[in-house]
Amino acid sequence: MEESHEIYLASTTSHRSHSRWRTGSVGAFSMSSREEDDEEALKWAAIEKLPTYNRLKKGLLTTSQGEAFEVDVSNLGLQERQRLINKLVTVTEVDNEKFLLKLKNRIERVGIVLPTVEVRFEHLTIEAEAFLASKALPSFTKFFTTIFEDLLNYLHILPSTKKHLTILKDVSGIVKPGRLTLLLGPPSSGKTTLLLALAGKLDPSLKVSGRVTYNGHNMDEFVPERTAAYISQHDNHIGEMTVRETLAFAARCQGVGTRYEMLTELSRREKAAGIKPDPDIDVFMKAASTEGEEANVITDYYLKVLGLDICADTMVGDEMRRGVSGGQKKRVTTGEMMVGPALALFMDEISTGLDSSTTFQIVNCFKQNIHINSGTAVISLLQPAPETYNLFDDIILLSDGQIVYQGPRELVLEFFESMGFKCPKRKGVADFLQEVTSKKDQEQYWAHKDRPYRFVKVQEFVAAFQSFHVGQKLSDELQTPFDKSKSHRAALTTKVYGVGKRELLKACTSRELLLMKRNSFVYIFKLIQIGSITLVYMTLFFRTKMHKDSVTDGGIYAGALFFTIVMPLFSGFAEISMTIVKLPVFYKQRDFKFFPPWAYAIPSWILKIPISFLEPAVWVFLSYYVIGYDPNAGRFFKQYLLLLAFNQMISGLFRFLGAIGRNLVVAYTFGSFAVLVLLALGGFVLSREEVKKWWKWAYWSSPVMYAQNGILANEFLGHSWKKFTPTSTESLGVQVLESREFFAHAYWYWLGLGALFGFILLLNVGFALALTFLNQFEKPRAVITEEFESDEQDNRIGGTVQLSNCGESGNDNRERNSSSSLTEAEASHPKKRGMVLPFEPYSLTFDEVVYSVDMPQQMKLQGVPEDKLVLLNGVSGAFRPGVLTALMGVSGAGKTTLMDVLAGRKTGGYITGDIRISGYPKKQETFARISGYCEQNDIHSPFVTVYESLFYSAWLRLPPEVNSETRKMFIEEVMELVELKPLRQSLVGLPGVNGLSTEQRKRLTIAVELVANPSIIFMDEPTSGLDARAAAIVMRTVRNTVDTGRTVVCTIHQPSIDIFEAFDELFLMKRGGREVYVGPLGHHSCHLISYFEVCPDAHFHITTEV
Repeated sequence: MEESHEIYLASTTSHRSHSRWRTGSVGAFSMSSREEDDEEALKWAAIEKLPTYNRLKKGLLTTSQGEAFEVDVSNLGLQERQRLINKLVTVTEVDNEKFLLKLKNRIERVGIVLPTVEVRFEHLTIEAEAFLASKALPSFTKFFTTIFEDLLNYLHILPSTKKHLTILKDVSGIVKPGRLTLLLGPPSSGKTTLLLALAGKLDPSLKVSGRVTYNGHNMDEFVPERTAAYISQHDNHIGEMTVRETLAFAARCQGVGTRYEMLTELSRREKAAGIKPDPDIDVFMKAASTEGEEANVITDYYLKVLGLDICADTMVGDEMRRGVSGGQKKRVTTGEMMVGPALALFMDEISTGLDSSTTFQIVNCFKQNIHINSGTAVISLLQPAPETYNLFDDIILLSDGQIVYQGPRELVLEFFESMGFKCPKRKGVADFLQEVTSKKDQEQYWAHKDRPYRFVKVQEFVAAFQSFHVGQKLSDELQTPFDKSKSHRAALTTKVYGVGKRELLKACTSRELLLMKRNSFVYIFKLIQIGSITLVYMTLFFRTKMHKDSVTDGGIYAGALFFTIVMPLFSGFAEISMTIVKLPVFYKQRDFKFFPPWAYAIPSWILKIPISFLEPAVWVFLSYYVIGYDPNAGRFFKQYLLLLAFNQMISGLFRFLGAIGRNLVVAYTFGSFAVLVLLALGGFVLSREEVKKWWKWAYWSSPVMYAQNGILANEFLGHSWKKFTPTSTESLGVQVLESREFFAHAYWYWLGLGALFGFILLLNVGFALALTFLNQFEKPRAVITEEFESDEQDNRIGGTVQLSNCGESGNDNRERNSSSSLTEAEASHPKKRGMVLPFEPYSLTFDEVVYSVDMPQQMKLQGVPEDKLVLLNGVSGAFRPGVLTALMGVSGAGKTTLMDVLAGRKTGGYITGDIRISGYPKKQETFARISGYCEQNDIHSPFVTVYESLFYSAWLRLPPEVNSETRKMFIEEVMELVELKPLRQSLVGLPGVNGLSTEQRKRLTIAVELVANPSIIFMDEPTSGLDARAAAIVMRTVRNTVDTGRTVVCTIHQPSIDIFEAFDELFLMKRGGREVYVGPLGHHSCHLISYFEVCPDAHFHITTEV
């Protein structure tokens, strides 16, 4: 702390007056900028007299009536924090910039300079070894042959069959502070790889050359994970936590950086200059600089800025648990890293699932933050609307792993016009930039109609940019090394973790305790399960039927005790799934340096100990005397203590197996094998002498053996077994033990107990080591499809289906060169695609549909008087066959809710209104057979191919009268319609790890529903997570589906002009579940524009050209 404090310390002595923090005189601000009443001035004067440490803990918070009262900023309540944030940022769009300017003005007027980071990358080349899709399919034989091939490849005996793939090729550039940079590029151009490289998070298996520097410093001179924040395009969160809890935990782990040291120096200078800061700003800065708080004011600020305050106390949710919407979850991913002190931000596709309005608001807030605080940010967006695109200062355009353009946004069109390409009027500039380098798209933008068109390759664009004046200026700047002396001492972080070890352990402990409370059903169910089995156990081994007269009787008691040992072995299996389900989030936060692995491992062990006290207590307390074990209180508690240790050992064992397995299938296989080995070598199934010599080591290594010997010694050396039979001089208990070759010594109880405690320690240490050194089971790897390999695929389809009824055009199915337009000749003669199986077209009408749910308890606590929360408020409309309808609205308007209600997917709540299918009342039993629903989340089995996914769906969902040949023909037809044939043998894989890309998964989701031959299809955001070009591929699939005569309804966010006008009709909703506009769009959306221009309730000016 003292060392970091020196960063901001500017001594008043003459020999330190040249501190870089001091940029000017503060004499002009020696008087307060505003008059305050005497009472407030007295309170402030009292705070000023406090020592620095105490002064930074106190502040004046004003009420709505203007009354000021002293508060402890380290102990602000939820309502106080929310009141402060609402006062500082009442309306985000208006007040956020004013608030940030107030913060900056307070800092600058005392001569403090904020740290900045300039990121440079020079001659960066990243290469990978890629698999062909057909050769990447796992199989039993391929598993062993791959190991053998890798060994021969390593020994240079056999050449590698992998394909060499260059992801980034000799790219160089500068990301400057104070400028917001947009990263654009078509699919597979290397955007994510570039962001990962800049953030220092590249996979170690990649081959990297070149260098990335921060303020002239190499990556090994600081901690890039804490200096920069990488925001992934994949949303990995713990579903049981609320939005507020997720962000609060992230803020608590990442700490406050150098905010406290800066505030200390700021307070010292203000006191010396006699400056009285704004009370609300002062409280905010002090609260934001307080380390180790469970709930920081920064969390509430970003909840407000990101629009998450309305769902702050809602569970995040996951695939199996209802939670926030996809757009809100994406904002949670963004906020999780924003709450930290990182100065450089690299955001990968943060607008997925967000409407255009919300995206604009969030990017605008980022722009204000970057401009005012001189931050560094690169944001990759998929389908930025024109108004969002215009917020950016700089553009980086990637194509085929090379930078085509990097420089000011205003000059990018000038560069392409110098190359002979011009952006049309009704075309978004971002869409133009992503398509102009594509072979299939480029010709439509050729501006010189008097000269013949020639395809301009990416390499030619790159070479032309080097001679363009923007490229020349960039080259000159790169040749001038960054002056390290100008780097602020607080800019680069050298500490691995944001807070101390104790605080990190407290944070992980509180989260683990919270998750245990949220998953309390599991533990309650286990207790009920154990209690139920104990009742069966007691009736089976009832004391009135149990005698103690012979060795045979003792064998029955030994069997009962063996069952006592077996029970925890099987009940502990739940620990595997509970461990694995949290591992993806753990790996993410571990790699982001939120906490060390041991801080996660210790609470997972220690907090489960109270549960371990309860489970054996239920078993022993119910069964001990009922079965008739030795009636001695000491032996009763000794059996309980042994089972307690054994229960803890089993929990540690399955946690360890989960951590090394990292996959449910693998971990359960390990677990089953471990149980079999432990039981076989525990001394009961096979006696000690029956175990072969070469397995003796396993016998002595088995914790079950120690538990079995300990519990048997405790029982059979008791008073009730000290009987003697005529045939032996040994007591009956000793005879029973020796008959099964167990150890007949009393010390074996304590030996067994000590061994179990040793195993507990060993397995939990192993759990921590596995968390430390192992990564995700499925490692990301590149896969090249046959489609990508074949150059002939460029002209395979060439565009045969119209994108819309208004003459808009389709695009090619090749991922990296897919077209979004056709020539007039092609568009005028679209190819008609038929379907093998007939279907009946149906229309869907609904009138005055109201959907409400019980008012959430959190809202009732906030004073909401209503008993029900209305999500759909009297919605009416109709969806017709052969008509493509867009369902649009801001986040939270009720789009997905409406589709769920119409599709009959809502299992809770209250639904009223009239829903009819072609005039007949809807019956869910039959409606499910004629409808399909494409969810926003693409959930597929990762271990099957594309064709297998479709075959399985068709086999289950088509009527039994459809024979096998017809079914296969129908699947082929659907694959051609959805353009999945080149991917038929590709493994689906896991999102973000391996297998299909996001856009390919969207098409597969649509195809899985199409093979059921539905008449009505609901699609929830089919273009979410796609850029404009990939969205055009999906929308062409949707258009093809509509042209077959089906009824299709799509919710859609951030559509480009081409995508939007592919729809025939629009169903527009507003927040509160009400419709705003229901009707046709018309040519160039003329009907929609006319409606809003003459709307009596408001005045709109619609811009019809981009």
